[in-house]
Amino acid sequence: MAGHSKWANIKRQKARVDAKKGKVFARLSRAMIVAARNGLPDPAANFQLRWAIEKAKAAGIPNDNIERAIAKGSGQLGADDNWEEIQYEGYGPSGVAILIEALTDNRNRTAADLRSAFSKHGGNLGDMGCVGWMFESKGMITLAGPLEDEEAFLEMLLELGAESYEILDDTEESLVEVCTHPNDLEKIAEPLQLQGYAVKESETRWLANNTVDVVERDAAQKLLKLMDVLEDLDDVQTVTANFELHDTLLAELDLA
Repeated sequence: MAGHSKWANIKRQKARVDAKKGKVFARLSRAMIVAARNGLPDPAANFQLRWAIEKAKAAGIPNDNIERAIAKGSGQLGADDNWEEIQYEGYGPSGVAILIEALTDNRNRTAADLRSAFSKHGGNLGDMGCVGWMFESKGMITLAGPLEDEEAFLEMLLELGAESYEILDDTEESLVEVCTHPNDLEKIAEPLQLQGYAVKESETRWLANNTVDVVERDAAQKLLKLMDVLEDLDDVQTVTANFELHDTLLAELDLA
């Protein structure tokens, strides 16, 4: 099973984290709050929190902000905001299935924002379950490459029970993605780190079971714009879609 998607690669190519730093900070802070609320406030004993903190540090969030988010989520600063984790589903141009994970304290606001984004960019927000069956939740571990000994790496993955791995040669940096069952993230990521592999990220991710080839330039442009708009919404944490774009078409598109 392929561990990445065209959209994941496109986001890496865009490299616009700095331009959206305020939104990135808010998104990662919410993730830490929820992780601390759902488990212990100690990152050593809370795998979800530990990786939320790693992401926050990688994005340049100050330690004071990280500590405040953890304290807020664990109730040390009083009752935290009533954030809910909600999944939304819809269709984009060319019938592309889109799965959205959101953290919100106001369902009505989030649904209205999503519905508006879909309708303005050639898609529509659907009912729960309309496209969810097309995706499967997987644990994804991203390592900095290249691999010095791929055979030894493969043997280790087999011993740990990983499902597959993929070397990403089509990104600006050398990366290796390991695919696992979501419940196996911790038991695979930690031994990899102990063996000296540079684990950059460990997260659950939705992967499409089938893909739609988008071949028309206008549809592709609308689709990428919709994905951008959805990801820019304050309450949205992740956006996953089941489209593929051929490299020739991708090269023609304006990704600025």
